[in-house]
Amino acid sequence: MNHIRNFVIIAHIDHGKSTLADRFLEVTRTVEARRMKAQYLDQLELERERGITIKMAPVRMVYRRFDSEYILNLIDTPGHSDFSYEVSRALHAVEGGILLVDATQGIQAQTLANLLAAKKEGLTLVGAVNKVDLALRDARGAERIEAIKRDVGKLLNCSPDEIFSVSGKTGEGVQELLEAIIQKIPPPKISITDDRLSTTKALIFDSFYDDHKGVVASVRVFEGAIAKGDMARLLATNASAQVKEIGYFAPELTTSAAPLTAGMIGYVATGIREPHNVRIGDTIVVVKQGGPILNALPGYEEARPVVFVSFYPEDADEHELLTKALEKLKLNDAALSIKPDQNEMLGRGYQVGFLGRLHFEIATERLRREFNVQVITTFPSVAYRVKVKDEWKVIQSAEDFPEDAKSAEEPTVELLILLPASELGNVLPLQKKFRMTSVETKIVEDRAEITAVMPLAELVSDFDDQLKSATKGYASFSYQHGAYQSADVVKVDILVAGARVPGLSRFFPRSAHEREARQMLARLKELLPKQQFAQALQASAEGRIIARDDISALKKDVTGYLYGGDRTRKMKLWKKQKRGKERLKARGEVQIAPSVFKELLKK
Repeated sequence: MNHIRNFVIIAHIDHGKSTLADRFLEVTRTVEARRMKAQYLDQLELERERGITIKMAPVRMVYRRFDSEYILNLIDTPGHSDFSYEVSRALHAVEGGILLVDATQGIQAQTLANLLAAKKEGLTLVGAVNKVDLALRDARGAERIEAIKRDVGKLLNCSPDEIFSVSGKTGEGVQELLEAIIQKIPPPKISITDDRLSTTKALIFDSFYDDHKGVVASVRVFEGAIAKGDMARLLATNASAQVKEIGYFAPELTTSAAPLTAGMIGYVATGIREPHNVRIGDTIVVVKQGGPILNALPGYEEARPVVFVSFYPEDADEHELLTKALEKLKLNDAALSIKPDQNEMLGRGYQVGFLGRLHFEIATERLRREFNVQVITTFPSVAYRVKVKDEWKVIQSAEDFPEDAKSAEEPTVELLILLPASELGNVLPLQKKFRMTSVETKIVEDRAEITAVMPLAELVSDFDDQLKSATKGYASFSYQHGAYQSADVVKVDILVAGARVPGLSRFFPRSAHEREARQMLARLKELLPKQQFAQALQASAEGRIIARDDISALKKDVTGYLYGGDRTRKMKLWKKQKRGKERLKARGEVQIAPSVFKELLKK
């Protein structure tokens, strides 16, 4: 076990984690030069298009040093705050990590957030400043690199000389960084047990579905060993299965004849066909005859979805396809929460919980690309607490808001914003717009730090875009979930021809609900086709109409083919047309096509 090192790369988004991982693959010759491509570990098409890591990616590298051979198990992690749960799962499976900072951007918000999480797990960290080749193109590049090294050294409580200068693009300093990983990151600790009662415990930190192998679990073995043919049991679901195959990531799945022993990271093909029987964070155990009763591995927390969106298939006949797609997506994305939902207009669907807006956008796109499912989604919402009589209830959709609610509370986040001090004046106006409270500003040299409490609903609207626009892209932020606070929000319903439209109800702050309602009606007027009768578009809140717009009736010239003669014939046709419009209006039925609904729900 002394020749095994398990580690992660943690950093802010776009600081070069995946590029550095590419160089590791080259230096260790894990991937042949002819097969090498940029962002090799980012296997999702979406990751390559957006240039970000979405899914953690484990890989086993073999590095020869002098006369010894070392197994380096790397887990490349995402950098966006929405995927912090991915990072937390990876941290449970390793002993150390590389804290990577971009030499052109310096320490960013998610750098600090991931650092705190790594320290909480007790990991040994090695500091590195990346993209030094870009920084050195600037006249003051060398000076800036040294300044960032000092900042990273303070974070890690070490000398700036211990922080490595690397370039994921050119390969500069990569070999030295690999050497430091071997020297500084400790090997796995192995507990010694009585062979007669020896047990196996392995943590499932990721999983995916294979048509031939069933559910494939990515595992870190903490005790004992897992071999092909073992009867394994999953403690959370109590499901049992015979291990069909074991192996490791190189980075493709590579079968191993030897068992996965304590300290190793690899995969286990369970053969289980029901995705709900395998949960990320669960413990796989293999107990020998007469072995003790086992408990799950400690310290693993469930994800806390905070943004809720209802999904409906565009074609109602594809409900079963959507069901299977969501099950398989959850197998690969443990942060999702899924429960059945029903809509009068859109039929059967599911309410899905996400960790943030980007998480929602990525999952929606994956459903379309990987599972060929076209969906209609409702507006993203957060979980409010409402008091009905003397009981507090949690609601995740405006549709469920009770009319007799006495008061409401909304979730908040504790926000950390890092930006150049010169951009501070551009951010301060956002405080009122996004309802920030407890705002504190601290300036350290040429960098400003803003801490604040903000409603989660504001965060999942367009806060990220507006912050980037206000600071020319220089600001970064991270957040932690805070407590609930009193909320003065209003539920707004949309009515078309007097009938409420399910799925369009939303919560708005009282100070902005009338303005937002008028904007929704204006958008609806653009999208709805004209009918043979006039359509009234209304927004209702607290029992009164707060906004109205109208779509005029479709005009048809029923007398166009007549010419000359008595006007009596024209009058009869006009009266007949009027009676027909009145009958249609009396029905009051306006069918909103799924395509219109989907356009209306776009940001």
